[in-house]
Amino acid sequence: MSRARVYAALLALALGGFGIGSTEFVAMGLLPEIARDLLPGLYAANTEEAIGQSGWVITAYALGVVVGAPTIAAVAGRVPRRRLLLWLAAAFTLGTVASATLPTFELVIAARFLAGLPHGAYFGVAALVAASLMGPGKRGQGVALVLSGLTVATVIGVPLITAVGQSAGWRAAYLVVAALFAATFVAVRILVPWQPGDANSTVRRELAAFGSLQVWVAVAVGAIGFGGFFAVYSYIAPMVTDSAGMPGGAVPWVLASTGIGLTIGNIIGGRLADAGTARAMFFGFAGLIGSLALLGLTGTTPVGLVAGTFLVGFTASIMSPVIQTRLMDVAGDSQTLAAALNHSALNVGNALGAFLGGLVVAAGWGYLTPAWVGLLLALGGVVLATVSVALERRARLAD
Repeated sequence: MSRARVYAALLALALGGFGIGSTEFVAMGLLPEIARDLLPGLYAANTEEAIGQSGWVITAYALGVVVGAPTIAAVAGRVPRRRLLLWLAAAFTLGTVASATLPTFELVIAARFLAGLPHGAYFGVAALVAASLMGPGKRGQGVALVLSGLTVATVIGVPLITAVGQSAGWRAAYLVVAALFAATFVAVRILVPWQPGDANSTVRRELAAFGSLQVWVAVAVGAIGFGGFFAVYSYIAPMVTDSAGMPGGAVPWVLASTGIGLTIGNIIGGRLADAGTARAMFFGFAGLIGSLALLGLTGTTPVGLVAGTFLVGFTASIMSPVIQTRLMDVAGDSQTLAAALNHSALNVGNALGAFLGGLVVAAGWGYLTPAWVGLLLALGGVVLATVSVALERRARLAD
């Protein structure tokens, strides 16, 4: 297979990641608009509480990812990989259209949950395809290339679609995202080569990964650690306008800055993962803790807010390919499930961060308080990473 064909296939897979990054993160910049439209009475009476409750739009999607990733990965391991990717792209399109068109807060929450179901399985299967295309010794870089679609979305897609949502309504923003998923379906069908599923895959074999303590610890590292990032990112719009006193038009630019940090961190994380996941975990968490502290202390100024959110994105994104590679390392034969579980972990962090951040915001403690919530969660991630490394050393000694 030619090098040009390989990179064309990787770009098609990354386009799906671009759509996923857009659908997952665009709500962060549109929570005030969503709250004003779906919770008008509460918004008029208590704006902070309405925005805090609208965070359930984020949480519902994240919970859909958590449920869908292991379920789809466990039952669809034998399905040829391109066919499975096409099914998942179609499901994304339908779920996102429903999110944009359903009339009530409760129905939109349900639609966001359903739209999240294909997320982890898509990235999991795409990561396996990318790793196969890249060849031995470059798994981390293959994973990072697929994830680059998500991080580039935070630079380009999320800010632009947020601007669309601010001017034409948040529903229009989700219709744009649905169009991205339709384009992904076409690109995957044309550019991604056929690859067989795992003929030996069974639900029992895939679920055997859950019998490994190392798998559970790696999932927990991603979930608790990434909760620190999402506690901040979920409420970035009111941080910009209320905490730093910047105009609403600055929100897309701050999102773009954060996305640049995410993109650079993802590339570096892929290379660090290939060099060794244990050291990379501690490097990423140390930077994340420092960045969250900087944001909490200086986020009342425009310079402090922009610098802090950029660094939070940069350091958190290092962890994504690191955790996915580590899960694939410790999961044995359950590779499809392991590749998908990373996104369950990240979205447990998404749900947890959005929920805990929403609690302190709704309590009236200020929009920068989620940075300190995030710092506590990142410290928990360090503890779990230490446990993971200790288990790895014990297993090595036992061998």
